[in-house]
Amino acid sequence: MSDTIFAVSTPPGKSGVAVIRTSGPQSGAGAETLTGAMLPTRKPVLRTLRDPRDGDIIDRALVLAFEAPKSFTGEDCVEYHVHGSRAVIKGLLDALGRMDLMRPADPGEFTRRAFENGKLDLTQIEGLADLVEAETKSQRLQAIRSLDGAFHRRIEDWRQRLIRCLALAEAGFDFADEGEITESIDEEVAHDARALQMEMAALLDDNHLGERIRDGLTIVIAGAPNAGKSTLLNRLAARDIAITSPIAGTTRDLLEVNLDLAGTAVTLIDTAGLQETSDAIEREGVRRAEDRMANADLIIWLVDLTDPVPASAGGKVPIWVVGNKSDRSVDDDLVAEIKLSAKTGDGISDLVRRLKTFAETQTSGRETALITRARHRQCLNEACGHLKRYNSGTDLLTDIRVDNLRQAVDSLGRLTGSVDADMLLDLIFSEFCLGK
Repeated sequence: MSDTIFAVSTPPGKSGVAVIRTSGPQSGAGAETLTGAMLPTRKPVLRTLRDPRDGDIIDRALVLAFEAPKSFTGEDCVEYHVHGSRAVIKGLLDALGRMDLMRPADPGEFTRRAFENGKLDLTQIEGLADLVEAETKSQRLQAIRSLDGAFHRRIEDWRQRLIRCLALAEAGFDFADEGEITESIDEEVAHDARALQMEMAALLDDNHLGERIRDGLTIVIAGAPNAGKSTLLNRLAARDIAITSPIAGTTRDLLEVNLDLAGTAVTLIDTAGLQETSDAIEREGVRRAEDRMANADLIIWLVDLTDPVPASAGGKVPIWVVGNKSDRSVDDDLVAEIKLSAKTGDGISDLVRRLKTFAETQTSGRETALITRARHRQCLNEACGHLKRYNSGTDLLTDIRVDNLRQAVDSLGRLTGSVDADMLLDLIFSEFCLGK
């Protein structure tokens, strides 16, 4: 990290303002070269930026300097808030690139330096990545909780308690000949280990709520051919996503649209009509539809009220039977959650209202969701499993039993990044853009 890195932190293209940031020991010297003066720290100042090669003006910019360790990365940093034209951005990047010990940043390198300088742990960094990608209120609030350290504090508390248990258990080896002391230590460690196992198990028993908020709910529109599934998708999306036609079997592949329902991200999927067919392409469309239905959070089984076909989907996924084409002659005996017309829009508001209620119900308790990724769940399951083996392994040799405590500590360490895992770090930071 002896190099000073630089990158554009705002999206590519024209804009009113673009932010270019540097981080590293040459940040201050680089700013002094461009502005012709030293900068005050943590105070924005308006400066003229000049190309040191020929003295040409690059831009008039707002420049903000941060002195280590009081910066995002923990290093000396400078931010240049310039006009967002391509010419200005290129001119400043070219000028920075010609300076000694300055180089363009790799993807996620600013955030990686923040991690390596102890400014953020891995759970907070993943929260930052989720915040950058957040599209709904639920995703935003959950990401902010992770970034602010809610999950980090819980894991670090458990980790410190486990380290204490491990220290006590290993200290017991030194008093192996002192029966009363050894028994007292064993009882204290066993009590704490049981409490930790129960606390971790309680957090894991959350119905994968955090992952569902982060990834969004999946709602599949299914039914027989020509029931109006694509028309309903277009109506709910408020734009033409799918091609519609009176010809049955128009949709052969999955079509997806992302919606925000009551602050919850939802992926709405239009599927091929479910029927027996000799057409190889249509058969593949039916297979894909059945696969998505099996893993959905909700199935809207759309029924043509003029020619109803009963729901054929089974399994554990909830199914709403929705009758379509209410603007035409209908089967009044059909039992349906809602009757609507995807063509005219009649009844759509009722369906949307119910979908919002469903989304809110599925993500209730979102304020306490901490586990947001499969990696988190895997590490916690491993730690919980090691504690379970410790608590149930009273017939094992003492050193083998105590090794379960050590492995539980390592599992929590991998979760926060306090245990070395270079391949894991490379994967996480590669998800970030250049300016992060």
